[in-house]
Amino acid sequence: MNANQFLKAVSQLQGWRECAFLLALAERAFPNYALFADAVGMKSGGKMRQLLDLAWDTLQQEATEAAIPQLLTKLESLSPNVDDYDAYGVYPAFDFCQLLEQALLNRLNPNKHRATDASQLATRTIMDFVEMSEGEELDEDQLVRLFEQHPLLKEDKIFQRDTVLALKRQRTPLEDFIAELKADAASDGVSNLGISLDS
Repeated sequence: MNANQFLKAVSQLQGWRECAFLLALAERAFPNYALFADAVGMKSGGKMRQLLDLAWDTLQQEATEAAIPQLLTKLESLSPNVDDYDAYGVYPAFDFCQLLEQALLNRLNPNKHRATDASQLATRTIMDFVEMSEGEELDEDQLVRLFEQHPLLKEDKIFQRDTVLALKRQRTPLEDFIAELKADAASDGVSNLGISLDS
């Protein structure tokens, strides 16, 4: 699947498949939030974990009209304000919150396509991290080469592509399938930035 085919496949995701894709992106980014919350003493990692699990549950059962707005309000209260922190980690943490917000908004309004922007946001988080940690002295050409060859960006590409392919093949959101999708995205607690909840 080349880049154009991938973009087309993402743009065709609808309904539960689109929501599952958004949740998979959020799941993969979750450690970025949990580690940041822990580092700054926000004590909200556990609450956010519960919220993410509840969002996954909406794929299996129809969420009530009132439930999703409540989850969105909860998410807003747990989201860090990027202007309040001096640490770089607030940006990947906030990006995670945006991905989860898109998944919840998808349940409220499934007719608005969100997967393409979310896919790009998830990749952008990694590019910003790579540039910040390894690309400060590089000119534009060197930076492009760094992005092209970077293992984190290669892994992200494979993860997103495999997720889309799995969703395209699956007819209904069966419990086993969703559990496997979630476990793959969780990647044993290692985020899309290669940082681990155990570290």
